[in-house]
Amino acid sequence: MRRSLTLILMLNAVLVLIGATAWAAEPAAKEGGGGGWIGPFSVLAAGVGMAIASGLCGLGQGRATAAAVDAMARQPGAAGRIQTAMIIGLALIESLALYVFVIAAILLFVQPIK
Repeated sequence: MRRSLTLILMLNAVLVLIGATAWAAEPAAKEGGGGGWIGPFSVLAAGVGMAIASGLCGLGQGRATAAAVDAMARQPGAAGRIQTAMIIGLALIESLALYVFVIAAILLFVQPIK
C-alpha cells in the first residue's frame, strides 16, 4: 500500500513540474515559436488528476464505510455516534473529489486548446 501511494505522489509531482514547465514556455509560444503546450498539458493534468482523485476517494469511502459497519456490529449501542462520525468523514472525503473537479474544470476552460 505504501509503495503504491509513494508512486502516486511521485506521479503527481512529475505532472506538476510538467505543468509548471508548460506555463513558463507560454510567452515564447506567443512570440511566433511553435504551438502552445499549455492546452494539451492542462487536458492531461485535468484527466489524470480527476481519475486519481475519483479512484482514491472511492477506495477511502469504501474503507471508511466498512470500518464503521464493523464498529457498529461490535458495539450496537454506539451506532448513532459511529454513524455520525462516518457521515462527516465521508463528506470530507467526497469534498476532495469535488475540489479536484473544480480545479480540473478551471484547467479545461480557462486555457482551452487552440
